Amino acid sequence: MSSTPAPTLPDAPRAPRVKSTRADATRAAIMVTAEQLFRSMGYQKTTVADIARELRMSPANVYRFFPSKAAINEAIATRLLGTLSEHIWAIARGPAAPPDRIRLLFQALHEKMVQLFFHEKRMHDMVSAAMQEHWTIVDAYIHDIDTAIRHVVMDGQASGVFDRTLDPHQFAHLIHGTTVNFCHPTLIEQCVAEDLPALAAGMAELVLRALRPSASMSN
Repeated sequence: MSSTPAPTLPDAPRAPRVKSTRADATRAAIMVTAEQLFRSMGYQKTTVADIARELRMSPANVYRFFPSKAAINEAIATRLLGTLSEHIWAIARGPAAPPDRIRLLFQALHEKMVQLFFHEKRMHDMVSAAMQEHWTIVDAYIHDIDTAIRHVVMDGQASGVFDRTLDPHQFAHLIHGTTVNFCHPTLIEQCVAEDLPALAAGMAELVLRALRPSASMSN
């Protein structure tokens, strides 16, 4: 007597994504609206009630997606710093020779922060506050820029144009530290009358001198 094969159970139905998609869209709309208000009013003056009013929803609904106004601040600052990180990584992975990439990185780090100060002053104020108040996103941003610089240092070491005895992890962090005077939002604001582009270019050359192999190693 042949046995009857067990019936094949149908696959479990997948959970509908409509709800999550709508939630993502609402969260994105809150961020877009909040950023628009930050640019026109400033992030400190903008309230959750202002954001809710623009979106024609209740403040309670905004809090369903962001637990606090500080969470909205951090989300927008994360996006701003993330855009800068993407630009820096594009240079770090670019086709230029490693020394030229170091020069370009210094130039870009300065120019992007200056652009934020002169053209997006209210957003500049938020980034400045994030750095001064040590928002959690700042550590991630610093690490990301350190890693981009390390990438260039290691490329230079691999090609022999940078000293291979240097620790690329430690030295990349030190290199990033040399950019503070012409990249930190607060210092840019205080030193706006100085020739900061020249300082950035000069500091890049100083760093490159430190990165070059010693004469005894190159022989």
